[in-house]
Amino acid sequence: MNWQDYITVDPAICQGRACIKGTRIMVSVVLDNLAAGLSITEIINSYPSLTSEAIQAAMAYAAELARERVVALPA
Repeated sequence: MNWQDYITVDPAICQGRACIKGTRIMVSVVLDNLAAGLSITEIINSYPSLTSEAIQAAMAYAAELARERVVALPA
């Protein structure tokens, strides 16, 4: 999967935050829902313009970002 096919950043949309292409649904919203324990089906039911591929792309995008920087965790 190539997440770049599904994720866009446009300064004119959602203040330049990463969104699912063709929507104003921010990647962070998708990830927040996944982190809250919602299934892909539940997220699609809440946001019918999403596809399972777009949700997987959001996860791949987050994984890419996580590889780019080290986040210090409290000891």
